[in-house]
Amino acid sequence: MWLITSLWAAIIVTVVYIHAENPKKYNLDWLCLMLWGLAIMVLVDHSIGYLREGGEFIEITTGGFIQNGALLGITMLIPIFIIWEVAALISKGRRETQKR
Repeated sequence: MWLITSLWAAIIVTVVYIHAENPKKYNLDWLCLMLWGLAIMVLVDHSIGYLREGGEFIEITTGGFIQNGALLGITMLIPIFIIWEVAALISKGRRETQKR
């Protein structure tokens, strides 16, 4: 499920990026890059795990600390959105400083 969660987030943000009037203003390019990096990383992890251990490719439950796959996907998205928000705020501060 965390593969599906990360893919959907990357697809949705990419569509927003394509249709946005000024995507550089909100650093949507960085967000897309980070989300697609997460999605590819999880896809590679699932592929290697599936080829080595077998079993299901899309797992609903996990054997780790977080048992629910969807919750794990959301938990993986939280740091990405925090880093994106910090980068957007820093970028906004630099733009305002340059205007003065």
